[in-house]
Amino acid sequence: MTQTAAEQNLPELAVGDFYYLPTGVGTYRSTVHAQGAWNPHEQHMAPATGVLVHALELFAPRPEMRMARVSLDIHGIIHGGEFEITTRMIRPGRTIELIEAEMVSQGRTCIVARGWRLRTLDSSAVAATEDAGVIHPEELATFEGMSPWPGGYIEGLEFRGADGHRPGKGVVWMRNNFEMVAGTHTSDLVRLLGMVDTANGVAPRVEPGPESWTFPNVDLQIHMHRGPAGQWLGIEAQQTYGTDGIGLTSAVLHDVHGPFGRSEQILTVRPAPAGS
Repeated sequence: MTQTAAEQNLPELAVGDFYYLPTGVGTYRSTVHAQGAWNPHEQHMAPATGVLVHALELFAPRPEMRMARVSLDIHGIIHGGEFEITTRMIRPGRTIELIEAEMVSQGRTCIVARGWRLRTLDSSAVAATEDAGVIHPEELATFEGMSPWPGGYIEGLEFRGADGHRPGKGVVWMRNNFEMVAGTHTSDLVRLLGMVDTANGVAPRVEPGPESWTFPNVDLQIHMHRGPAGQWLGIEAQQTYGTDGIGLTSAVLHDVHGPFGRSEQILTVRPAPAGS
C-alpha cells in the first residue's frame, strides 16, 4: 500500500486500512489514520471517539436497547501509539442503563466515555423532528476547506461542502474507507460517531495555524433521537467564541436519511503558541 505524506513523516505509527490495531484484550495501537491535527504525536478525538463507542457497543449488548447519548470528557493528551480501554456498568436497569469506557495511555486516563442505552419501542405515531434536512453529498462538490488542517486523520477523509459556508457556520459531509479496528466489522454507529468530533474544524471562526488562535475541545456530547445509518456523516456546524477564552461548537448531525441528532463541544480559545 502506498504511504501518505503523514505516514512517511511518522513511520513509527502503525499503518493499514484501519484506525486501530488490536494488540490484546482491550489493548490497541493507533495508526497514522488516527493522527491528530493539533499535535502530530497525538490521536485525533474523532477516531478516539469511534474506538470508545466500539468498546461501548460490544459491552453487554442487548438487542432491545439503543445508544441514545454518548458523553466524552478529555482528561489529557491522547497519545498516539499503545493504549487500553476498560468498560463497566455504571447504572444497570431494565429499560435504561449507563455504561462507561475509559481510555488509558502511558499510565494516565485520557478519555472517559459514558453511554446511555434506552429500551426501544414503536413511537412512530408521534415521531417528528424540527431539524430540517440538508442537501445530500452526492449533489455537492468536493470541499477543500479542510486543507489547512494537518494530520493523518483529516488526510484520510473525503469531504463535500454546501453553498453558503463561511467562518463560524457551514454544512460539510464526510466519509472514510477505514475500519475502526482491524479485523472487525465497523458498524454504522461506530463509523459515523467516529467522525463527529470533526465538527470543531469544519467551520472555524479563525483559520488554524501560526500567529492565529487554537480552540481545542475538552469534551464531546452526542445526543441521538435516531440510530444513524450509512457511510456519510453530514455536519451542520456553528461555532461561537466568548470574550473570556471559552467557546462552543454546536452541530446538527445528519446521515443520508436526514437529521439524527446533535453534538456539542466546549472549547478553550487561546492564541497559538509562538513558533507553532
